[in-house]
Amino acid sequence: MSPVPVIAAELWTAGQRRASALHEISYRACFKPQLPAYFIERHTQPGDLVYDPFSGRGTTAIEAALRGRKVIANDINPLSALLAAPRLAVPTLKAIEVRLAEIPRSARWRSTLDLSMFYEHRTLAEIAALRNWLLARRKSGAADAVDHWIGMVATNRLTGHSAGFFSVYSFPPNQAVTAERQRRINAQRQQVPTYRDTHALILKKSRALLKDVDAAQLRQLRAAGKRARFLTGDARRTPQIKSGSVALTVTSPPFLDVVDYAGDNWLRGWFNGLPVATIARGITTPRSVAEWSGVMGAVLEELFRITRPGGVVAFEVGEVQKGAIKLDEVVLPLGLAAGFAAEAVLINTQQFTKTAHIWGVANNAAGTNSNRIVVFRKPR
Repeated sequence: MSPVPVIAAELWTAGQRRASALHEISYRACFKPQLPAYFIERHTQPGDLVYDPFSGRGTTAIEAALRGRKVIANDINPLSALLAAPRLAVPTLKAIEVRLAEIPRSARWRSTLDLSMFYEHRTLAEIAALRNWLLARRKSGAADAVDHWIGMVATNRLTGHSAGFFSVYSFPPNQAVTAERQRRINAQRQQVPTYRDTHALILKKSRALLKDVDAAQLRQLRAAGKRARFLTGDARRTPQIKSGSVALTVTSPPFLDVVDYAGDNWLRGWFNGLPVATIARGITTPRSVAEWSGVMGAVLEELFRITRPGGVVAFEVGEVQKGAIKLDEVVLPLGLAAGFAAEAVLINTQQFTKTAHIWGVANNAAGTNSNRIVVFRKPR
């Protein structure tokens, strides 16, 4: 095997806020929009199909839609589609405001689930009423783009570290700590939950998400959304995707057992009628490189099947265990075994990221802000 070029440079801007505000839906372990944009602009044309088998919050899907590409997104976590699909079927702010006015602000709610450490009782009544409304609409088949949007925004506002969230101060904003941990936070900060107007916060967040989406982008998003496919399943088996149809895959798989996706999303799951067991079902969190390699090898074989001749796969991995394990070195032989040709390993170097700052991690340490992307191409 001939050496694969390793290119280290600042390939895209480190300025997180320079991307569309539409991306500002929190989710654990998501990459920046500039990463998929870099590959979409270089390896596809309008109308080409772009895919992400580990879609998360839908960053690749949105960047592709904004550029007039066709979209398929997959994730084993059912919350992924609930967070991504509504942003490709964007309702108007007026429609959101009108629908919120129709939704009751209180409901009788009996449950063994105690959420009093997160919410003031009137806030919790509003959350319960909104949850009941959305679940009933989905069950009856009446749910539309406005309902899905409101559900997405509410899911994103459940807990966080500012007055823009439904909860008392909680950290971090892209996952829910346990009830016991929240009690300790409340005691340490000497805080009690205060009332939050959930409807007003949903409308405020909706305005923020849409603040820089212009008319042309709105048309692109809605056009892509009409034919987009959001799958919930194992990335190793995607029979819904036609062989040789994908021009570009941009993805970032789970890095070993670094993130507990099911545990982190227990409250979001409850709000959307998805118990933790449902979220956890099928989510792969390998604890060893050998186990991770077995899963990713099968994923790459499936990607080879669906990629068109000459198509590209950008497989982003990080450094784990404080840089002791470089997963790009693991991925390279797996892609070659699947039939791909390896074009390069791109390492995006940068001086600062918001994520690293929040978590108190030094720059380019612990794999949090060093993007290592193995670029494969399917031979023609």
